[in-house]
Amino acid sequence: MSKVLIIGAGGVSNVVVRKCAQNSKVYSEILLASRTQSKCDAIAKDIKNIPIHTASVNADNANEVAALIRDFKPELVINVALPYQDLSIMDGCLAEGVHYLDAANYEPKDKAHFEYSWQWAYHDRFKKAGIMALLGSGFDPGMSNVYTAYAKKHYFDKIDTLDIVDCNAGNHGQAFATNFNPEINIREVTQKGKFYKDGAFHEIPPMSEHKSVDYPSVGPRESYLLFHEELESLVKHIPEIKQAKFWMTFGQEYLTHLRVLQDVGMTRIDPVNFKGQEIIPLEFLKALLPEPGSLGSHYTGKTCIGCQLTGTKDGEPNTYFVYNVCDHAECYKEVKAQAVSYTTGVPVMLGGAMILTGTWKGEGVFNMEEFDPDPFMAEIGKWGLPWQEIFGQKLV
Repeated sequence: MSKVLIIGAGGVSNVVVRKCAQNSKVYSEILLASRTQSKCDAIAKDIKNIPIHTASVNADNANEVAALIRDFKPELVINVALPYQDLSIMDGCLAEGVHYLDAANYEPKDKAHFEYSWQWAYHDRFKKAGIMALLGSGFDPGMSNVYTAYAKKHYFDKIDTLDIVDCNAGNHGQAFATNFNPEINIREVTQKGKFYKDGAFHEIPPMSEHKSVDYPSVGPRESYLLFHEELESLVKHIPEIKQAKFWMTFGQEYLTHLRVLQDVGMTRIDPVNFKGQEIIPLEFLKALLPEPGSLGSHYTGKTCIGCQLTGTKDGEPNTYFVYNVCDHAECYKEVKAQAVSYTTGVPVMLGGAMILTGTWKGEGVFNMEEFDPDPFMAEIGKWGLPWQEIFGQKLV
């Protein structure tokens, strides 16, 4: 039975808190904190089976985070706030000697760029403190890392190619909306595409490479090559991989809106002067778009996220696809969230449980694929994300 501090009060946080409360054998008490305490209160009010406290915290300030940890004395801090705040929250954990977990890697606020180097640089300090940080415990990154480690352990002596595919075939009824924080989402998809091949990463113009992928339970969807952080960690920890790519589906209406917004400067992250006041266009756009957490009640359709791997086993070529299908409407019935938040939040809860039960142990900074995937794979279906396998058929 463990106390945890959860920082952040968006759509993913809502799922994490509810799932932690369901897993009361591991999670005994939660402090939910965010800059806006009323958002925490709104999540906490429906949860009855374990104590939920709320607080206000500026997660950009490591001293405030440390003070909250010192007062509540959690065994783990779960960071589902903004990626800009990863380092300050890690600093707070270091100051108080508490384990850390997040769902997305750090990126600086003034530059649309993300990589693991900033967080990996904390390894020696976490090791010296005798605590662990588990990075990217969502779905992608997160489950995609675990899927790959599971495939490597059971089905491959050597992995040659990895394709991670992420399809949202749902319909939220909005002309333009993002399924997670609009600011982070738009920064991600407007960056250059990047993939790994023959020992190096290669960049391509945004959205310039795409193909149709036939997703199980969904059907064919046009999928676009993006850079995603798990590619960076997976080729580091499984260096035999010759090629790794990440694909995500986008509807034409979404892409048209995005192109127009880019053309008129609304996706800029540098300040502009408006009537004598500096504003950042993307932050203003975020204020106009629907809150991702508000999309769930009318969301229909499914997501399909998985990993296709090729390589060899016992000297013979092998192709393997492992995936999850999630239904938006069913997620909303259970936790009042759409499937994108659900598929991220459930692995966050389970990653935390792996740490708190001692199933995954370490001192330093780690990615999901560095641990035994079997305990995680054995549990994840019980908490709402069952997985399926396809052998010998290439979908990507």
